[in-house]
Amino acid sequence: MSQTPTQPRSSTTGTGTSGTRGTVHTIHYHLSFIQQGDLTDHTQPVVVFLHGFPGDATKWDSVLPAVTSHPALAFDLLGYGQSDRPWPADTSVWGHGDSLNLALRALDLQRIILVGYGLGGGVAQVLATRLIPELVKGLVLIDSIGYQYSFHPNWPLSDMAKSQDPELPFHTKPEDLIAQLRETLPQASANPSSISGALLDSYLKPWSDDLGKEVFYEQVRRLVPYYLNAVAADLPQIACPTLLVWGEHDTIVPLKIGQRLQRNIPGSRLEVVPGVGHLILDDAPARVAQLVADFVAKI
Repeated sequence: MSQTPTQPRSSTTGTGTSGTRGTVHTIHYHLSFIQQGDLTDHTQPVVVFLHGFPGDATKWDSVLPAVTSHPALAFDLLGYGQSDRPWPADTSVWGHGDSLNLALRALDLQRIILVGYGLGGGVAQVLATRLIPELVKGLVLIDSIGYQYSFHPNWPLSDMAKSQDPELPFHTKPEDLIAQLRETLPQASANPSSISGALLDSYLKPWSDDLGKEVFYEQVRRLVPYYLNAVAADLPQIACPTLLVWGEHDTIVPLKIGQRLQRNIPGSRLEVVPGVGHLILDDAPARVAQLVADFVAKI
């Protein structure tokens, strides 16, 4: 069982688009985050944003400025963004949950509102049901994986089942991975042509060298369905206010997952955003920002 580090460390390292960059030590690693607001007032809930796969903390740049009622942290999960990129490492939903559990405690957060998108939504479920339920005062799941549904069979790679092969990275060049992602990633948007240029490059750049390629395939292999399904039976025990946000045309994590979560989480509310795909933070950033800001302001 993981234990809290004897000397947890956090530091400010610079500025992000929407706030201050900081790091926190957890297990053997350092996680990077974007901080907005003051964390020292423990009467205030802190909004913790967890991104999807692929992505990083900067995917919340359109949402963070709208959250003015509470301080906020947007994390780079382990292996993403400016966080450490160990390989191999446990980057399953449980592995991410373990490292975040210790990180959030090291930061001495006592009241938390979790906002998780895609993979981050799965991690948020693990935290809210098993690891820190006593700290979670609100929960937002956005186009979240759930139950035994951890990934789409043909996204973000064209054959995700084949990509589970641990030997595949040895036979794949970084440029071949990037070429495939350049073709497949836009398909998750309701308007694929909008996922291009600098936006598409921001998704691709972290995986464009040999280490990036290895870390990417490691993340893919850790999308193990039963790791997430293990907490499905605990969803009816979630007692905090819960908002579910889904793109109407999400073909990557279909709306039926959101509808099932609504049935299983008592008192939860489902907001379906019309004309939007899985890349909801790119397709409808203003609407997501409004929904999240309105929800957290009431907690």
